[in-house]
Amino acid sequence: MSARERWVIASSNQGKLREIRELLGDTGIEIVTQGELGVADADETGLTFVENALLKARKASRETGLPALGDDSGLCVDALGGAPGLYSARYAGEHGNADANIDKLLHELRDVPDAQRTAHFYAVIVLLRHADDPQPVIAEGLWRGRVLHERRGDGGFGYDPVFLDVEQGKSAAELDKDFKNRISHRGLALAALKRQLALL
Repeated sequence: MSARERWVIASSNQGKLREIRELLGDTGIEIVTQGELGVADADETGLTFVENALLKARKASRETGLPALGDDSGLCVDALGGAPGLYSARYAGEHGNADANIDKLLHELRDVPDAQRTAHFYAVIVLLRHADDPQPVIAEGLWRGRVLHERRGDGGFGYDPVFLDVEQGKSAAELDKDFKNRISHRGLALAALKRQLALL
């Protein structure tokens, strides 16, 4: 895979876009967003994170003719049977309303003690070299932690203010950005993707 390629990121989530651009900044690959090329979001009709990531990447690649990077991710809370999971971005009903999603999550966990508030962020990233690529590159990342009782920190996005990295003793929203990018689910998935690309 040439280091001078141009890829399209199949997302309009600004937080994700910022992280992906930062994490792939040393590859020499030019990253453009699907919005910059006039591509609308794909319908996330898959039943798994991998299916949704593939749907996003395939649509972006088909409409632009470029290799496409699709990702899907979510917060999985053990006490809620893995919810919000696949529906993390629209947990409270409106897609992308992070405050409403957090409010609902905290409400659902209002009587759950710390020991049972375990959770993990999961991310899967797929690269399609063209829309009909039969062998997508697939990479995963998982970040274990616990759901806090209230928001902490003002960094990050999504559920970051209520996700505690137990080892660091800080919420994802309190972590240094570069450090978070190394240990987060998306950072780990992108690192795994880069290792796979080195073998292509």
